[in-house]
Amino acid sequence: MASAAEQMAANMSWSAFGKATELRQRIIFTLGLLIVYRFGTYIPVPGIDGGALRDFMDQAAAGLGGVLNMFTGGAISRMGIFALGIMPYISASIIIQLLTAMVPHLEQLKKEGEPGRKKINQYTRFGTVFLATFQAYGLAVSLEAGDLVTDPGWFFRAACVVTLVGGTMFLMWLGEQITNRGLGNGISLIIFVGIIAELPGAFAQFFESGRTGAISTPTIFLVILMLLGTLTFVVFMERSLRKIHIQYPRRQVGMKVYDGSSSHLPIKVNPAGVIPAIFASSLLLLPTTISTFSGNQTGPIMSTILAYFGPGQPLYLLFFAAMIIFFAYFYTANVAFKTEEVAENLKNQNGFIPGIRPGKKTEEYLDYVVARILVLGSGYLAIVCLMPEFIRHELSITAYFGGTSILIIVSVGMDTVQQIQSHLLAHQYEGLIEKSQLRGKKRARKAPARR
Repeated sequence: MASAAEQMAANMSWSAFGKATELRQRIIFTLGLLIVYRFGTYIPVPGIDGGALRDFMDQAAAGLGGVLNMFTGGAISRMGIFALGIMPYISASIIIQLLTAMVPHLEQLKKEGEPGRKKINQYTRFGTVFLATFQAYGLAVSLEAGDLVTDPGWFFRAACVVTLVGGTMFLMWLGEQITNRGLGNGISLIIFVGIIAELPGAFAQFFESGRTGAISTPTIFLVILMLLGTLTFVVFMERSLRKIHIQYPRRQVGMKVYDGSSSHLPIKVNPAGVIPAIFASSLLLLPTTISTFSGNQTGPIMSTILAYFGPGQPLYLLFFAAMIIFFAYFYTANVAFKTEEVAENLKNQNGFIPGIRPGKKTEEYLDYVVARILVLGSGYLAIVCLMPEFIRHELSITAYFGGTSILIIVSVGMDTVQQIQSHLLAHQYEGLIEKSQLRGKKRARKAPARR
């Protein structure tokens, strides 16, 4: 038998959606900011040689340049003001979260609640400015070394650094506004929209390669089957849950006695969602972004890094898988599913897991369950992100057909749809409560006046 929430979700209609004013405002606000982001990817950095840049990106599209282009929504292929994308902010977030687990001062700030969180966010913004400045300057020098600039010199470098850092900070602000006042996670949505916007061009280029004979017809069908199979597998795994039985005892409130009830605590197979893949990709792109446009002008150290950590290389794949598994555990324990808080909330609500004592024992049991679930969850993330990389690298096709892009599209899309459904459910519940209150007032009769 379907639950009340499932029945209500099944009865949703466009009329119910039209009545949800707050939800509609959130959707319009989110779409408006995402449109602003897309416009920004087409505004070029001053001083770039457009023709030379296009020729270079045509050659680098199947390699690292394609991966960079995917995460920046095509901005780096046009050298737009958002060419660095949101990656400096993600890298700064990774560093701050790692330091929070190691530095006592940051750990204390984390326990202070909202004031501590604001202070940590401030440190993250400072780190974003530093990383963006470093990457922007390196990118400006690399553009000059690759002969992609019309008028090289310090004036171009200063203009490039100011423009790119400003673009990254503006993107960070857009993401925070979407998270607070819109729908979904703003940072993930920015990457999601960038990938979706470039997919039609990627498919057109792919089928054009098949038409010209660069890719055979069986290979095209193989890639399409791989995409559909990966898509189905990701949807199945993202909807998979481990349900832990929760029991609530009988309790007395005033003169009323409430019977005991039971429920379940759902734990996703992949509680961290798409974040581990984004974090791992960000770390892999961090040391190589500044050298992408410099062609053969890189030094021996950077050339060695590019040779061993380029897409499709064994060390790249090994490091990518290791980072995905690490961030799956790290992000789940510190952000997505904090077992200490869950155990404390169950204890405060008088709930318990049958056979497990409340408090510390419950926390230890949840740690045990989550650790075992993440063996499957992190392995699934690594397989989805790595398996298409082999085929993509061997066929030299665009990075938009990789496992990371499919994972981001599915995970962010499902999360956004779930948030829309949650807002609609909340709106319908509010409407039912208001109707019941109005009916109660109509049925209430005035007591006869005493004489």
